[in-house]
Amino acid sequence: MNLNNLQPAKGSTHHEKRIGRGAGSGHGGTSTRGQKGAKSRSGYHKKFGFEGGQMPIQRRLPKFGFKNINHKEYKAINVGVLQSLSEQYNITTFTAETFVQLGFVGEKELVKILGGGALTAKLEVSAHAFSQSAQEAIEKAQGSIVKL
Repeated sequence: MNLNNLQPAKGSTHHEKRIGRGAGSGHGGTSTRGQKGAKSRSGYHKKFGFEGGQMPIQRRLPKFGFKNINHKEYKAINVGVLQSLSEQYNITTFTAETFVQLGFVGEKELVKILGGGALTAKLEVSAHAFSQSAQEAIEKAQGSIVKL
């Protein structure tokens, strides 16, 4: 083995163009980057949404509406569903854990009971929120509610 017959291992080289190796490489002193401007310089990184200095679309479009930062997202469950679950699984006490086990909500989601459907069973329901009609329906069936 001599210095004149050294070669890189097969598959270790990936580039046919040798860029940044001077005028003899065939790519000149600018190394295929052209002349001047941000793209020719080292460390260039285009910002997300950059449009070449034109006013970006997220600044051109008008903003409207209102986003309430205190808004809480609830998973809604109707009292008719509670009635069918109490008949199907023979449940009289519904808690947030019960809804998680039955697969209606995730562990960190909030539950709101709505008044859709008919309720005849006497139930104890614990949830984060109740609609007025759901509260009346549960109390009419001699049930009780607990707000978490």
